[in-house]
Amino acid sequence: MAAGGGLAGLLPAQSQLDCALEEATTAQEKENLVYQHLRKVDTWERDLKVPEFGADLQWLNTEESLSLYKDLCGKVVVLDFFTYCCINCIHILPDLHELEQKYSVKDGLLVVGVHSAKFPNEKVLDNIKSAVLRYNITHPVVNDADATLWHELEVSCWPTLIIVGPRGNMLFTLVGEGHKDKLFLFTSIALKYYREQGQINGNKIRAQLYRDYLPPSPLLFPGKITVDNSGDRLVIADTGHHRIVVVRKNGQILHIVGGPNSGRKDGTFSEALFSSPQGVAIKNNIIYVADTENHLIRKIDLQLEMVSTVAGVGLQGTDKEGGAKGEEQPISSPWDVVFGTSVSSTHEDDVLWIAMAGTHQIWALMLECGKLPKGSDLKKGTCLRFAGSGNEENRNNAYPHKAGFAQPSGLTVAAEEPWNYLFVADSESSTLRTISLKDGAVKHLVGGERDPMNLFAFGDIDGAGINAKLQHPLGVTWDKKRNLLYVADSYNHKIKFVDPKMKNCATLAGTGEASNVIGSSFTSSTFNEPGGLCVEDGGRLLYVADTNNHQIKVLDLETKIVSLLPLQNANTGDIQDGPSVQKTDKTKLPKLPKSAPNLQLPSLTVSPGQALQFALKLSLPPNTKLTEEAPSSWFLTSEGSEWLLHEQDTYGEIEDICKQPIIPLRIPMNCLSSEVVLSIKACLYYCSKDSSACMMKGVSFNQTFHIANSSQGRTSQIELIYAF
Repeated sequence: MAAGGGLAGLLPAQSQLDCALEEATTAQEKENLVYQHLRKVDTWERDLKVPEFGADLQWLNTEESLSLYKDLCGKVVVLDFFTYCCINCIHILPDLHELEQKYSVKDGLLVVGVHSAKFPNEKVLDNIKSAVLRYNITHPVVNDADATLWHELEVSCWPTLIIVGPRGNMLFTLVGEGHKDKLFLFTSIALKYYREQGQINGNKIRAQLYRDYLPPSPLLFPGKITVDNSGDRLVIADTGHHRIVVVRKNGQILHIVGGPNSGRKDGTFSEALFSSPQGVAIKNNIIYVADTENHLIRKIDLQLEMVSTVAGVGLQGTDKEGGAKGEEQPISSPWDVVFGTSVSSTHEDDVLWIAMAGTHQIWALMLECGKLPKGSDLKKGTCLRFAGSGNEENRNNAYPHKAGFAQPSGLTVAAEEPWNYLFVADSESSTLRTISLKDGAVKHLVGGERDPMNLFAFGDIDGAGINAKLQHPLGVTWDKKRNLLYVADSYNHKIKFVDPKMKNCATLAGTGEASNVIGSSFTSSTFNEPGGLCVEDGGRLLYVADTNNHQIKVLDLETKIVSLLPLQNANTGDIQDGPSVQKTDKTKLPKLPKSAPNLQLPSLTVSPGQALQFALKLSLPPNTKLTEEAPSSWFLTSEGSEWLLHEQDTYGEIEDICKQPIIPLRIPMNCLSSEVVLSIKACLYYCSKDSSACMMKGVSFNQTFHIANSSQGRTSQIELIYAF
C-alpha cells in the first residue's frame, strides 16, 4: 500500500482501529489490536511522513532548533497541535504531563507542542512564552506561526495529537480532548513495538526551560481581581503562584492563602492548596474562588482563616446539566465567579454565577434556597447549568438553555434597573453578551458577527454593536456610577468601555502594544494580556490584573492617571513591618519598575577598608507625599560581585522624604577584583495629596569602584540626587 499525504492518508486505518477498539472488551484485546495496526502501517510501501520542521521556526524550552529526522530520530514523538487560548487544549495538558512522567526521553518518548495560533496575538513568540510559563509546559514547543505544518498535515481542530514513529512516520491521531486512555495505549504499544524492532534510542534532548530563568515577582500571571463593597480590600487571584492574596488598596498585604505550589487541599490558610485559580468574589469576610485547574469552587472564610470546597469533585466534569449538591457535582474549568440574586429572593447575593469555560456555559451555585429565571425552586447548595447548551457557539436565544457560548471567561452583574443583566465576556467568540436576570434571554452586545458558528470574527475596532471588534476578551466589570461596562480586551492589550444602552465600544486605555509602560495618560500606557478588572463602588478607581506584566495597574477614572498597586514581599508571604534588615535575601528585595532610570555615577578610586557614605537626596513631584502604609526603601546590589556586600547593611526604609538616610559602605579588606560596580537603588511609593491612588517609582545609581592598594583614605560622602 502507498500511503497518501497528510492525516487523510492515515484516516482509513485509524478509523478501522477505532471501530475495533470499541468492540474490544479486555485490555489485552485492545493492546493486540494496536499492535496489529502498527504492523500494518509499518509495512506500507512508503511511510506516511511528517514534514521536517522549517529551519526558520522559533523554539521554546530547547537550547536550539530541533530536527525531526536528526534530533528526534529513534523517538516516538507526540505532536500536540494547540493554541494557548483554547480551553480544550488546556484540558489535555495534564494528560501529556502524566504521559511524560511515565515515559521519559530516555525511554524513547518526546512530546512536542506545535503552536498553531487562532488569534494574531497568539503568533507572537513572547506571548507563547508567557503561556508556556503560565501552564507549566516543560516539553519543547515550536511556533508554527504561519500554520505551515498545520496545513501540510491537514490538521483542522484544536487540539489534535499526532503520534509519530521513530522514522518520522505517522502512526495515530487523536482529535479533541478526552482521549487519555487511547493516548497512553497508543504510545505504550508504539514504544514496545519499535523497541522490539531496535529502532528506539535514548538520546537526550537539550532542554532550556524558560521557567528556570523567571525572575522573582510579587505576583505571577495574576488572572482576576475584585474589590469589596467598602473599597478598602482587594482580592487578587495570583494565578501563577497558585494562591489568593488579600490586600488593602494601598498594597498592604492582609492575607496570603495557598501557594506557591499547585495542589488540591482544604484547611487553614497555610495548609490550603489551589491550582491556577482565576475568578474571585468577596462579600463581608467570605471569598469564593474559581479554582480553575482543580475544577472546583472554593470558599475562603477570612474570619476563621479556613478554606473549604463548595462545588466540584476535583476532576474535570463532562456533565452539562448539573443539579446535584455542589460538592457532589462535577464541573469543568470554572473561570470567573460573581454574586447575584435569585428571582423574588428575600436574600441579596444568594446566587454565585459561574463562567464555566470548560463546558461553554454559565452555571449557578445556590448559596440559599431560591429560583432562577425560567427555572423551578432550588435547594441551598444546588449547582446547575443556567445558560448555554454546551455547544461552542456564539448563539443568542430567548431560552437560556438553547443559547451557545464559546469559553465564557468573565462575568459582572448590573442588578439595578433598567439593566438587570449578567454581562459575559465570551472569549472565543470575541463578544460581550447579556443574560437577562428577569427571563434568562441571551443577547448580543458588542463584537463578533451574526453567524453563530463563526468564532473568527475578531479584531481591534471601536464602534457600535457588531461593528465593534474585540480579540479574546477575558474580563468585564460594571461601573454603576457611570452606567458603563469596562472590558479587558486581552489580546488587544487594551481596556475598553461599553455603553450598553447605545452598544458603543471604545478604547479607554492601552495602545494595542504588548508592553509595560505607565504613561502620562490612559492611552499612552500599555498592558500585556490583561485578564481581569474591577471598579470600586465609588467609581473612581479601576483595578486591572495586567496578567503578563505580573502586576496590578490602577486607573484613576477622574484624573486619568495610571499607577501601580505596590505589593511588598508578596512572593514569600512575609509582611515587613520592622526596620531595615541585614544580609537581605535577594528574592525579598523590591523590584524596580522597568521605567526606572539607571544613572551612572563618576567612577571612584578607593582602597581596601575605606569607609564610604551615600547620601540620598530624592525629591517628589509637587503636591505629593510618601505613602505611609507602603514602606519605601533603598537597597544595594552588586551583580557577580556579592563579596562586596558581605556583612554590610543592604536594605533600609525611607520613612520621611525630609530626613533621608545616609547609607554606609566599607570596602572589604580582602577584595576579589580590582574593579567592581555597586548599584544603589531606591523604591518610593507616593500619592498625590488629594488622591488615594498610589504611585510606585524607582531609580538606580550605578557606582564603579577602582580598588587600589594605596593608603586608606578618609570617609567619602557621595550625594545621590534625583527628582521624580
